[in-house]
Amino acid sequence: MLGRILFTVAVLTLLHAAFSTYEHLSYLKALGRPEGPLPQDIVAEALVSLILAIIGASLNAPELKEITWRSEMRKRKIDDMDSRLGFANWNNRGSQILSS
Repeated sequence: MLGRILFTVAVLTLLHAAFSTYEHLSYLKALGRPEGPLPQDIVAEALVSLILAIIGASLNAPELKEITWRSEMRKRKIDDMDSRLGFANWNNRGSQILSS
């Protein structure tokens, strides 16, 4: 639950940072100075949002599964895993077609 809350807060914070950036650029354009650095509070807000999103996504992720052969064989039988054919026939009609 905490992960979802943190992730939601991160998304809202990122949207606020994006809107603040849009307002700042609109303000600079109205002043006739279209170039200029972003204020530090907007950059800090975006970085905090990124950190919160990483933490929220990590806390919200499901538990990791074991991927070893031993854990897979606990769920299955050897007959299911080794059900391939016991022979392979590599003879084909290509040699007969090419010889004539």
